[in-house]
Amino acid sequence: MTMRSNEFAQMFPLGEPNDALAQYFMGQSYLAPLAAGSVPVSNVTFEPGCRNSWHIHHGAHGGGDQILMCTAGSGWFQAEGEDPVSMEPGTVIRVPAGTKHWHGAKADSWFSHIAFITPGEEVHNEWLEPVTDEAYGSLPPKRVDD
Repeated sequence: MTMRSNEFAQMFPLGEPNDALAQYFMGQSYLAPLAAGSVPVSNVTFEPGCRNSWHIHHGAHGGGDQILMCTAGSGWFQAEGEDPVSMEPGTVIRVPAGTKHWHGAKADSWFSHIAFITPGEEVHNEWLEPVTDEAYGSLPPKRVDD
């Protein structure tokens, strides 16, 4: 039985379909801005199997690090050349600026994380190639607690 977005329990709003960045996601994601200003903070929710493309956050003078905090569901984070990391509620990952990486839901679970980028100069994202179905399909589909 497939869970619908309105049945996925989480502490932050689901948000709206992330149409502005849809070209960089395989599957449906949702974006709920939580705070604006110099350090925008958003809740990003991924449907089961949804993931973003490989990408790099750039920045100078301390900026450009991405902070990911899993708040619900189960997902993956992977930096290029490293093993994938299972993200469960409470997992926090700091992605240093300049690190090629991707993140998204596990095949059988919704996934939400809070995301923000540390402020600095010349902060921007560079979107790269999609995570292949072959690479994603080689990951364990089950949640850690199953």
